Amino acid sequence: MLPRPLQNLITALERLPGIGPKTASRLAFYLLREENDLAEALAQALQELKAGIGFCSECFYLTEAGKRLCAICEDERREAGLICVVEEPLDVIAIERSGAYRGRYHVLHGALSPIEGIGPEDLKIAPLLERVRRGGVREVIIATNPNLEGDATALYLSQQLRPLGVHLTRLARGLPMGSDLEYADPNTLMRALAGRQEIESG
Repeated sequence: MLPRPLQNLITALERLPGIGPKTASRLAFYLLREENDLAEALAQALQELKAGIGFCSECFYLTEAGKRLCAICEDERREAGLICVVEEPLDVIAIERSGAYRGRYHVLHGALSPIEGIGPEDLKIAPLLERVRRGGVREVIIATNPNLEGDATALYLSQQLRPLGVHLTRLARGLPMGSDLEYADPNTLMRALAGRQEIESG
C-alpha cells in the first residue's frame, strides 16, 4: 500500500517503546511533510548517538565516547563514599532531577530476571563489588525499581555486599509499587532518598 521507504520508517518507529502502529504512522507522515532539514537533523543525531556515546568505566553511566569517566565521577564535590545503585541510566537522571542526592552512582544496566534469562553475570554487579572492596565506600543505597525484579536484585546485592562490611540502605517506599524510577516526580524521589531504610539481614 505504501512506498517502501515510508513503510520501512513506520516499521522502524514501531520498534520503539510506547509507539504503536498509529503513532508510528503519524510520526512518519509528519517527517514526510516537514522540511528536509528536520529529517536530516534527526538522521544525523541517530547516527551520532551510537558513535558518540560510551559508558563510564567506574559507574557505567553515560559519557562521551573516548572519555573514561562521566561528569558525576569526575566531580570532586560529589561524596565518593556514598554509592546509589540503579538499574538504568534514566534512573540517574530522575534522581539528579530531585536535587536531593550528592553522592555517586553505579548503573547495573538491568535487573535480575530468571524468566528472561538475566542473571548476575549479565549485570554490572562484579564491578560494583570491586568498587566496594577497594575501600572508601561507607554506604551503598540500593535504588532498584520497586517491583519483583528490582526486589530480587536488591536481595541479591545485599547478600553479596553485606560480607564486605558496607552500610546498606534501600530507598523508602515513597515510590509506588510496580513503577519505574524514571517516571517518579522529583518530590517523591526526594522523600524516598531522605527516608531510605536499613536492609535487614537474612
